[in-house]
Parts: sequence; C-alpha cells; structure tokens
Amino acid sequence: MEPKQIIVFLDSGDTIIDEGTEIRDEHDVVIRADVIPGADAMVRTLAERGYTLALVADGLAQSFKNMFVQNGIYDYFETMIYSETIKAFKPSPRMFKAAMGALELNESDRSRIVMVGNNLKRDIKGANQMGFTSVFLDWTPRYPKTPDDESERPDYTIGTPMELVDLVERLNAEYIEAKRATDAH
Repeated sequence: MEPKQIIVFLDSGDTIIDEGTEIRDEHDVVIRADVIPGADAMVRTLAERGYTLALVADGLAQSFKNMFVQNGIYDYFETMIYSETIKAFKPSPRMFKAAMGALELNESDRSRIVMVGNNLKRDIKGANQMGFTSVFLDWTPRYPKTPDDESERPDYTIGTPMELVDLVERLNAEYIEAKRATDAH
C-alpha cells in the first residue's frame, strides 16, 4: 500500500468530543465526556488506513488525556498539541507550527495538511492562515456556522465525523495524482 500523503490535524471539542457531555472537576479539568456519534470510528478508521493524526486543541492537557483514553482513541494520535502547553490559542500560528514541528514537517508540507474543526474563528481561520486545507465540521448548534469574512471560509464542510474519511481519501488520491503529474514533467 502506498504511504498516505495527507496529514490530518483535528480539533477536539464538538469535533471529536461532544462538549455538552463534559464533566469537569474543581480545577476545570474534564474528567469525563462522550464522543460525537461516529467520531471514535472516524479516528480509528483514518489511523488504521495509515493517516497521520495530530490533535490541535485549545484546553488542558489532562482533560484531553482523560477524554481520549476513556473513549479508546488516545493512542491513534501521533502528537497532541494543547494550548495549555503552547501558551497560545488557535488561530495562533504557534499551535499549528507546534504540530508541524512535532511531526517533523516543513513549509513544503503545508499543502498536505488538512485541519478539521468546529470553530470558524479558531480552527478554520487558523488553517487558512497557515495554507492548510480547512474542513468545517458543522455538527453543533453551539458555534456560529456563517463566516464573518473570507479568512473564516472553509475549503470543505461536513456534517458528521465519518464524512471526513471519504473526504480525506479523495484529497489523498488527488494529491498523489497531482504530484505524479508534476514529477512527470
């Protein structure tokens, strides 16, 4: 099997984890939460098909460890970048650059990165600023669904986590095809 070229950066809240199910302790650490229907299968399927997954999320490291271990998806991620440890929040380029650095990616890899999130102002704007492919998961009523301006306009919009699998497979095939065409000239 040909190695996968597309790299998937994923947000957590209302992208993988249902924010409405989060139970927090007195220190605001999430101790328990449920995944969005299909999000665990999406993570597992992408990882099993050979895609590199990175978590790029605003929040506390221990919250993500608790939620992801409890839902059986922690080990599918190659790296996890949290605003707590980076000392910045999306759309700050520091969050995305930290994920690129952790995966030993360089500037030329930006066209291979897909950032998936539920927040136009943070996830989509951040991805667009970085030159990544932006995918808006339009699952929750908790966040705005209309971009304020072009910087928040996603390249793709999906309604459920499992739709991401087919989209990533398609983007991977298109990337490989474009690379072949370029290499042939």
